[in-house]
Amino acid sequence: MKRIFLLAAIAIFTLQSNPVNAQEKTKEALNFAKVDASPMDLVIYKNQDEEVIARVIYSRPQKRDRTIFGTLVPFNEVWRTGANEATELTLYKDMKVADVVVKAGTYTIYTIPSEKEWTVILNNRTNTWGAYEYSDQEDIVRIKVPVRNAPATIESFSIAFVTKTDGADLLMGWDDKYVEVPFKAVQ
Repeated sequence: MKRIFLLAAIAIFTLQSNPVNAQEKTKEALNFAKVDASPMDLVIYKNQDEEVIARVIYSRPQKRDRTIFGTLVPFNEVWRTGANEATELTLYKDMKVADVVVKAGTYTIYTIPSEKEWTVILNNRTNTWGAYEYSDQEDIVRIKVPVRNAPATIESFSIAFVTKTDGADLLMGWDDKYVEVPFKAVQ
């Protein structure tokens, strides 16, 4: 009788501690299978001395054969400028945008796209999801910039800095359109 009980206990213990079963449970717990459809990205602007001047953190939604501007991103409405959390700009030095000196700090970039121009907004409210908490009372800069045609389709919403002699242009583009926002060094 003791032998039967001992064999039954060993069999139950062996089934419960099966390494394949443990691997399956680990995979379930990690759940790497579901990757964000709009992954987060970061761009940095450095001056000629390789000193970091500005950083943008944003999420990159995909075109996926959709009509973007005027449909997915409605015209004449405040947009988070990407996906998920609103796009965040950190300035490590004071910069000039649209003749306004913007102090070093962290801001949210909102935009209001239209067919021919975008209104680009730097706003004091940070750590926001989408544009749901947007308040124009917290705007520090509004600049209108012309919409340009991209030379090729931009599949993922993208942001980049292009260094200029007196600062940098912040480029934002998606689908077949892009805009440039000038950032100038404060003298």
